Amino acid sequence: MQVTEILVSAPGKAILHGEHAVVHGKVALAVSLNLRTYLCLKGTTTGNVCINLPNIDTFLCWDPSELKQLLPPPRATGEGEEVKRLDADLVKRLHEFLGVTNGNLDTCNMATLAFLYIYLSLFGSGELPSFTLTVWSELPTGAGLGSSAAYAVCLSAALLCASGDIPAALREGEHAARWCQEDLERINSWAFRGEMIIHGNPSGVDNAVGTWGGMLRFLAGKIIPLSRVPLLRILLTNTRVPRSTKLLVARVTDKINKFPSIMKPVLDSVDAIACDCEKVLSEMTCEPITGEHYNTLEELIDINQQLLNVLGVGHASLDTLCRLTLTRGLHSKLTGAGGGGCGITLLRPETDSRVVQTVMQDLRDCGFDCWETSIGGPGVQQHSALSVKEEALEVFNCY
Repeated sequence: MQVTEILVSAPGKAILHGEHAVVHGKVALAVSLNLRTYLCLKGTTTGNVCINLPNIDTFLCWDPSELKQLLPPPRATGEGEEVKRLDADLVKRLHEFLGVTNGNLDTCNMATLAFLYIYLSLFGSGELPSFTLTVWSELPTGAGLGSSAAYAVCLSAALLCASGDIPAALREGEHAARWCQEDLERINSWAFRGEMIIHGNPSGVDNAVGTWGGMLRFLAGKIIPLSRVPLLRILLTNTRVPRSTKLLVARVTDKINKFPSIMKPVLDSVDAIACDCEKVLSEMTCEPITGEHYNTLEELIDINQQLLNVLGVGHASLDTLCRLTLTRGLHSKLTGAGGGGCGITLLRPETDSRVVQTVMQDLRDCGFDCWETSIGGPGVQQHSALSVKEEALEVFNCY
């Protein structure tokens, strides 16, 4: 099978409202970030299949005939069964092939396993194609911004397209295009499997945001993409303070169990904030946007941040973020697990660029990483070279 060139990208994600409360059956709003992961798949005549991940200094090549031997014997499956769970035999063989023991996966191993699993699953029934697959990302890894899901979505879209399982989204003369709903659902289902390889038991929110973009409402395991949301400018700040999501979730649960009559109303309030925010954002798509809309969004951000502190997932670094931005009239909250990690700051349309640059410098002086970006943008897309960012294109053209 001869593969030509395929360029795709997918966004990262942030939680706008509902962190931690979502674990206890409340609403969470997840939004796409306009920080993206880009993937270029180029057919080669070398006879090898190669994966190049410059963000993590990884370049690996294999002979397809060597990989073919990893495929387990075919077995019958019930309709839809393959969507819900991984092929455990193939996963085991891949672990042994890569020398992974006791489930100790580093970033390189996780990325490689996800690629090989999807590659062999989609192409394994026929001739394995040779190509070089290069991935470059604007998203930091391990920051709770959906970097692994954006990678899995890009892998799924490119490999499904290369295998002919879905058609190319791009038409002649277009610079960027999206797939139809049916094809997006197929991309999402394979991306979810990639996330299972990487995380074990993912919620499905991150890969859904990477696939559909915009904003998603998550409640009790159900993910509902919202059809229209406004594009909002934000600052995204990574405090670079490491944290354990597992420990923070356990901390919140312990506090709820210890003080149920106090903490359950806090969860109800976080839920109400998410619902009110969803209502405001919906209004902003069907009527003229006013300063009052932004006033409400800012108040909800402030209230939610205080409630997250009550839940015990705040951190001194996040307090610094909120204090510094508030001195410039900007409102911030943590996004994700808390305890450090990342925060978002809402920018009004009229916010002066000099104010933004001053705040960003203040945050960087604290040792934080900071980006000006937006939320609510498109999900996975296929691109022409003209629509790919220069930094990504420069990487891709080297291979």
